[in-house]
Amino acid sequence: QVRLVESGGGLVETGGSLTLSCKASTSGRSLDTYALAWFRQDESGEREFVAAISWEINLKYYGDKVKGRFTISRDKAKNTVDLQMNKVKPEDTAVYICAAGIYDPPLYLKGLNDEFFGSWGRGTQVTVSS
Repeated sequence: QVRLVESGGGLVETGGSLTLSCKASTSGRSLDTYALAWFRQDESGEREFVAAISWEINLKYYGDKVKGRFTISRDKAKNTVDLQMNKVKPEDTAVYICAAGIYDPPLYLKGLNDEFFGSWGRGTQVTVSS
C-alpha cells in the first residue's frame, strides 16, 4: 500500500492555472514498479481518469478531455506527483484524487481506469468559476 496525500486545490477562474501535488509515502519501499495517477470525481460521483505517469521511466498518459491542457510530472527526490492544470474550464470542477498502482502497460491499451489502482488519497477540491 502507498499512502497518498493531495494538496493545492482551490478556486480558479476560467482560463486560469492551478497546480495540484500528491505526496506518496511507502515506508521506505521504492515506487519504481508503480504508476501514479490523477482521477477526478464530479457531483454525480462518476470517477474519470485524468493523467498517469510511470514512476521509473516517466511515461505519461492523459485523458482525452485534458490532453494539451494538463501536464503530469513526478519528483523522485520528493516522492511527489504534480498535476499542472492550464486553461481550465468550468467542467474541470471536481474532487481530484491521487492514486497508485503497479505499472502494467498492457492493461492500459484500452484506456486507464480506476480498476488498475489500489491505493487512493482523499482528494482535493478544484472549483472553476465561469
